[in-house]
Amino acid sequence: MAAIGFHQLSAVGLCNGVKHKHSLGVNLPPARRFSASVTAFSSDQWRPGDYEQPFAKSFWDYLEAAKDFIRPEDNSPSRWFSPLESNSKARCDGAPLLLYLPGIDGNGLGLIRQHQKLGQMFDIWCLHIPASNRTAFTDLVGMVETTVKSENHQSPGKPIYLVGESLGACIALAVAACNPEIDLVLILSNPATSFGNSSLQHLAPLAKVLPDQLDLAFLFVLSLIPGGPFKRMIAHWVRGLPEMETAANIYQDLVITSTLTSILADTFRRETLLWKLNLLDAAAMFANAHLHLVQAPSLILSSGNDQILPSKFEGRRLRKKLPKCEVRSFKDNGHCLFLEDGIDLVSIIRATSFYRRGSRLDYISDYIPPTISEFNKCYGVNRLLEVIMGPVFLSTTEDGKMVRGLGGIPSEGPVLLVGNHMLLASDKISLPGQFVHERNINLRPLVHPMMFTRLRDGLLPDVSVYDTLRMMGSVPISGTHLHNLLSARSHILLFPGGIREALHRKGEEYKLMWPKKAEFVRAAAKFGAKIVPFCGVGEDDFLRVVVDYNDQVKVPMVKEVLKRVSAEGPGVRGSVEGEEGNQDFHMPGVIPKWPGRYYYYFGKEIETGAEELRDREKAKEVYAEVKKEVERCIEFVKQRREEDPYRPLLPRIHYHLQHGLLSQVPTFPF
Repeated sequence: MAAIGFHQLSAVGLCNGVKHKHSLGVNLPPARRFSASVTAFSSDQWRPGDYEQPFAKSFWDYLEAAKDFIRPEDNSPSRWFSPLESNSKARCDGAPLLLYLPGIDGNGLGLIRQHQKLGQMFDIWCLHIPASNRTAFTDLVGMVETTVKSENHQSPGKPIYLVGESLGACIALAVAACNPEIDLVLILSNPATSFGNSSLQHLAPLAKVLPDQLDLAFLFVLSLIPGGPFKRMIAHWVRGLPEMETAANIYQDLVITSTLTSILADTFRRETLLWKLNLLDAAAMFANAHLHLVQAPSLILSSGNDQILPSKFEGRRLRKKLPKCEVRSFKDNGHCLFLEDGIDLVSIIRATSFYRRGSRLDYISDYIPPTISEFNKCYGVNRLLEVIMGPVFLSTTEDGKMVRGLGGIPSEGPVLLVGNHMLLASDKISLPGQFVHERNINLRPLVHPMMFTRLRDGLLPDVSVYDTLRMMGSVPISGTHLHNLLSARSHILLFPGGIREALHRKGEEYKLMWPKKAEFVRAAAKFGAKIVPFCGVGEDDFLRVVVDYNDQVKVPMVKEVLKRVSAEGPGVRGSVEGEEGNQDFHMPGVIPKWPGRYYYYFGKEIETGAEELRDREKAKEVYAEVKKEVERCIEFVKQRREEDPYRPLLPRIHYHLQHGLLSQVPTFPF
């Protein structure tokens, strides 16, 4: 890749926050955008792999670009630049603006490994603060604020994303605090709000009294290098690669370390380092003093191996201080998070449901299905479980014939797949992935809203454990979201029994706990959707419930804890009476069994139309038909699995050893 140098900046555009004439003769308002916007894809247009990153930039690209960007004597004004080349992927209006606010280095290249992928979702501008620039923190905030106000005035219905690292995170917090009326989204990597608790605060007075020969800037520079150079070199020996390959890897790391040290040493000369430390101190004080004014949703990215700031603990602190804050931790990563291997900011933003194009998140139009690499990463952790579960998928064609696989599922939506929930919602492990793998269909499961939000912190697991489900297309269950998914002609996964079925009591395996109202039938009929009843069978081959909800509420202390836990998440079915409306959170006590096998059987599709929409009694009849078909599928599989010679785990392992891990293991005859 060719480096982006200062000789090229006039072509992509630079400005310092005031209106001036561009060299090409175009009038530029404050921070005029220089790159095209992004295509707004709908869920039925986009399939996995449609927006794979054309090429991945390496850390060498950062070094090459930084050589031209960093000029020790450059004290010109801070300014914006667009990092995307003119021949980047074509885009159209509709993408939100993303302003990147750099860390203490100030060069604005911290997202260089993310640019191509981000550029397909955002209009990106990066802030460049020259090495010798001495702009005060409040003036930097004022410059960004001017840009934010200008862009908000031009596009009042779109959010503006502020992505800040360390110092840049403080700038983002300050801008958000001073402009609560503007729709901002903050993504903050290792915020420098923790500066007062870091060892950096002791560096400035020490640097003033030491001789020139002992330049502390060198040690500071080494700590900025992604991954830690010495740690990376030792890791090459541990991997046990051939000697020549190990030597080549170590040599490459030495070259990278030497090159980056030279570049950053120019940036952090002693006088510059002292100025930067004072700037960090002022930034942290200002940001911390105004945290109570920040109303913008915030995503904090905390590195567990940050050698500059105590970021691991700062994320937890900010989570308690900011009203709309999510935290994601990266325990093995260092300070310069976005430059490290394996960090994909686009995936992080989407998995946390932080991407939107309008004033509110739209789970249909704002959803971007995973790429092939993202899909493989999401389901890579489930590969071993898939082998152990050995799932069998059966479906029914239009003429009533049962086939192995998902060939009987209608290709065109809207399709509503309605079935029973197995214990602990274990059905969500295999179903979405199988639909993508076999049919290239992005399934949209309707799930409990507690997978997306919390009313308060407490005993419930952090919502980060559900990031994979959100990435794969899960949507909080509600009548509105069902309506919107049907109108988008999606393939929707619905479990009417909810968590009451997923957390069922002893002896309730495969018992349907559905509400009496047939609302999903009338919703499907409005759009002429096809309803496909299905069943999941196999939980009783893996787990046995020994302590259920009824046992737990008999203990007063435990009952009180369950009430508090249920109050932490948003409720559903508050108006439903009886057991079907009992959606209390609890964790049943289970013991594992010797693994058997999972089975999914999709029955024959049921057409809906205007008659079910007009006539409530007809809708009830269809509802009863769907429920009866699910029960029939359950009984069919429970009986026929007794004839499956590969139901136990050991015969399946033996089959895989003979035919390969990816081979399809036979099942019962049908």
